[in-house]
Amino acid sequence: MLVTCKTPNFITKAINKYNEIIDFNLYKNTKNKNILLFFWPLDFTYICPSEILAINNRYNKFKKRNTKIIGISIDSIYTHLAWKKTPINKGGIGSIKFNILSDIEKKIQKIYKLKNKNLSIYLRTTIIIDCNKIIRYQSTNDLQIGRNIDEILRIIDAINFNKETKMICPAQWNKKKEGIKETHKSICNFLKKNYKKI
Repeated sequence: MLVTCKTPNFITKAINKYNEIIDFNLYKNTKNKNILLFFWPLDFTYICPSEILAINNRYNKFKKRNTKIIGISIDSIYTHLAWKKTPINKGGIGSIKFNILSDIEKKIQKIYKLKNKNLSIYLRTTIIIDCNKIIRYQSTNDLQIGRNIDEILRIIDAINFNKETKMICPAQWNKKKEGIKETHKSICNFLKKNYKKI
């Protein structure tokens, strides 16, 4: 489990939104930003393009939350580029707005301890890192289960809410709901009003 740990830096090849090959440095490219770091198994597969396009469709929502989106798989940058140039109705991902990174040497896989004893590819792991480079959230889905991108946005909202207010987020929290203080009195008042609704 990586949550509460500081993320190490890494540098790898990436394809940017202009379809250029770049050297991507995690720390340099994400200064003072939250980070959505998400891993998928392989390009040109089945659930993966739906996840990437769902994230891309919410690009401005992540931007408003001061969050940099970074996608990674073990494919080469050339495979990434070919996938981007493949029409969406042919299983491609088109002109997405965020960098997609190559971990063909599996160095990043080792950093985040994502190696699976049964597979050489990634599972669907999601890591959220705050502005101080602290890992605040980590989840992994099996290959057959796509992610809920709106839940990822909710987690980022909770991280930002906690940073801004110093209040914590109870079960079922979202931006429209109240937080609580880390006191016995606060949780008692919250449960009294909300226990049937959570």
